[in-house]
Amino acid sequence: MGCSGSIPELGINNGQLNPCPKTPNCVNSQAQTEKHYIQPIHFTGTQQEAQARLLQILKSGKRTKIVTVQENYIRAEFTSAVFRFVDDVEFYFPAKQADATIINMRSASRVGYSDLGANRKRIEQIRSKF
Repeated sequence: MGCSGSIPELGINNGQLNPCPKTPNCVNSQAQTEKHYIQPIHFTGTQQEAQARLLQILKSGKRTKIVTVQENYIRAEFTSAVFRFVDDVEFYFPAKQADATIINMRSASRVGYSDLGANRKRIEQIRSKF
């Protein structure tokens, strides 16, 4: 099992992804604090097109396991190569519009205190592939 840790409470509650813990190993596009905040992805196209593109990007990644795919939510697990740390990554598609989609995101380490910016870097890499 390595350093997989236990699965924290995840998902959408009242239109929001769960807040980040106080530790700096989490980013969230719906966060109220600057240290955890990251810009959501703005995608020109439908929610279905955005989800299909996101799933394609996730499936192309190494050590990525897609856990949940729902109409407005996707959850994946990323496992580090050496120590087998697991990070939980969530994507939330809150509003349906004909030609524009916002993707809110949360990426957090299950264990430890600092991730040396790994979660922020991962989300920025996913954003760049859009």
